[in-house]
Amino acid sequence: MTAEPASSGNSRLSGIEGLLIDLDGVVTIGGALVPGSAEALRRLERAHVPFRFITNTTRRPRRRVAADLASLGLVVDIGHIFTPAALARSYCLERNLSPYLVTHPDLREDFEGLSAGGREAVIVGDAGEYFTYAQMNAAFRKLMHGADFLALATNRAFQDHDGDLSLDAGPFVAALEFASRRKARVFGKPARDFFDAAAAALHLAPRRIAMIGDDIEADVGGAMAAGLTGVLVRTGKYRTGQEAALATAPSFVADDLSAAVDAILGDAGQRGR
Repeated sequence: MTAEPASSGNSRLSGIEGLLIDLDGVVTIGGALVPGSAEALRRLERAHVPFRFITNTTRRPRRRVAADLASLGLVVDIGHIFTPAALARSYCLERNLSPYLVTHPDLREDFEGLSAGGREAVIVGDAGEYFTYAQMNAAFRKLMHGADFLALATNRAFQDHDGDLSLDAGPFVAALEFASRRKARVFGKPARDFFDAAAAALHLAPRRIAMIGDDIEADVGGAMAAGLTGVLVRTGKYRTGQEAALATAPSFVADDLSAAVDAILGDAGQRGR
C-alpha cells in the first residue's frame, strides 16, 4: 500500500481541485527527478487539475529553478513557480527598502534594480558556504541600528546532494533573532502569506487546495495552518515517524508524489483520463 489517510475514517482528499507542490525532495532530489514524478505531473495535466510549484529554495534565482526543471524535461512557466525571493522583492519594492543580502551570490539577480538609498532591510536566505562571521556580524549590527529583518525561509535542514541532511537558512535566522532580540518577517513556507499568494494564483478557496511536500513543519504544518489540506510524502527530507511531529496529523501520507496524485485523482474522479 503506497498511500494512507492520516485518519482511518476519512482521507480528507475529497473536494480537492488544485495543488501546490514542493520541488526539492518531492519532484527532484539532488538534481534528478524522483521516479514517477514527471508522469504524475503529466497525469495532473491530463486530468485538468491545476497546480503550482512552491519552493523554499533560496540558493537559486527563479530563472535558474525553471531552467533546471527544463533540463530534466519539465517545461514550466516561470510564473507558476513561487519562491520566497520573489515575494520579498515585491515587499521591498513597495516599501522602497534597500536590501542587505545574507544569501548565496546566485540569488542576487532576484533583487536587482531595488533602491540602494532607501531604508535598509537585512534579508537572510540559505547562503551555504558563503555564510561567514563577518557577514553575519554586519547583518547583526544593521539590525541593531533599526534595519528591517526579512527571512526568506526558516527551514531547519534540507536533503543535500550526498543524500544526507545539511543546515538550511533557519538556524542562521534563529542566531540573528537571538542576538538582536528581533523577530524576522518570514516569506517562505510556513508563512501564511506565501501559501495565500500561491493559492490565489489557482483562483480556488484554500479548502479546495492540497499542498504536497516532504517537510512536515514548513510544507504540511504551514499549509494546514493556512486552511489547505496537507499531504506528506515519504521522500526527500522525510524521516520515519515525522507524521507524529505535528499537533494535528497530516491530512494524508503517501510514499511519493505519484502515490499522492493517485489518491487525489481517485477522490476527485479521473477527470480527463
